[in-house]
Amino acid sequence: MDAIILQILNGLDKGSAYALIALGLTLIFGTLGVVNFAHGALFMLGAFCAVTLSRILSLSHVVIDESRKDFLGNPMKVEVPYLHEWFGPEVGATIIDWSVPLSILFAIPVMILIGVIMERGLIKHFYKRPHADQILVTFGLAIVLQEIIKYYYGANPIPTPAPEAFAGSFDFGVLIGFDANSIIYPYWRLVYFGFAMVLVAAVFSFLQFTTFGMVVRAGMADRETVGLLGINIDKRFTIMFGIAAAVAGLAGVMYTPINPPNYHMGMDFLVLSFVVVVVGGMGSLGGAVAAGFLLGVLESLASMGWVIDLVPGINQIIIYLVAIVILLTRPRGLMGRKGVMEE
Repeated sequence: MDAIILQILNGLDKGSAYALIALGLTLIFGTLGVVNFAHGALFMLGAFCAVTLSRILSLSHVVIDESRKDFLGNPMKVEVPYLHEWFGPEVGATIIDWSVPLSILFAIPVMILIGVIMERGLIKHFYKRPHADQILVTFGLAIVLQEIIKYYYGANPIPTPAPEAFAGSFDFGVLIGFDANSIIYPYWRLVYFGFAMVLVAAVFSFLQFTTFGMVVRAGMADRETVGLLGINIDKRFTIMFGIAAAVAGLAGVMYTPINPPNYHMGMDFLVLSFVVVVVGGMGSLGGAVAAGFLLGVLESLASMGWVIDLVPGINQIIIYLVAIVILLTRPRGLMGRKGVMEE
């Protein structure tokens, strides 16, 4: 039982990434009708926002430290971060230590800007084109973006640690009545799950309870009628593309301590996220989130040793098997609107 609970926890944090990426994908498909194969690249760009801010905060210069001597007795040259001089060693070290959470503030405007530029500069020209054309052009854009990241940051993963306060693990088993040391789980993975819940709630609240969100939902249901009312729905949809990009970017920012960023991480999540969208139901925001967590947990449970011994390789294909079964029995997905993908 403790092994199952541990795998469920692993599945929830993996499902959190699936759900957030799929949520952004569904926002774009639901508002603009665009199949955006560059969405995984937005997840990657968010992760590298965290890497970039970490490097900026760690910028330093060389000073002579009279209190330290080399083997010849000469004062040593040491690297001192600028933040240590500006705010003092303790405050400066704390800011650098918390670079990943602080990257949220950095990534939001950057990712919204990237999303708006993508939509206005490229995506808008493919609204009325077949989905095959949209897939080809956005997939090509994803490859371009990852090669740019590879050129400037290199091909190797870049470790980006969580704040020291969340660097360890805690005994989750004791919390739910199990023996000590039976279920040890990293703090940051729980932080990521909690962050995903807050972000999902924020997106749904924005769409449900704000005037802007209500107009967007109306536009998703009947774009032409909303336009006839004199509302510039295209402008609002452009903003929603930026918001969807920010959601994917923030998912990447907070995932960096779990999986060190590399230039192909977006592609690693892209296909799985599209499977999540299709299983949840094309255009269904709730379906995308529910399917993300469901498939994340199933994938994690299928990775248990006894399951792999029973069905070798099942952990690699379980998500696709579930997708096949659901689409054969319910083509519109778990929570898709009736008629969608059922023609």
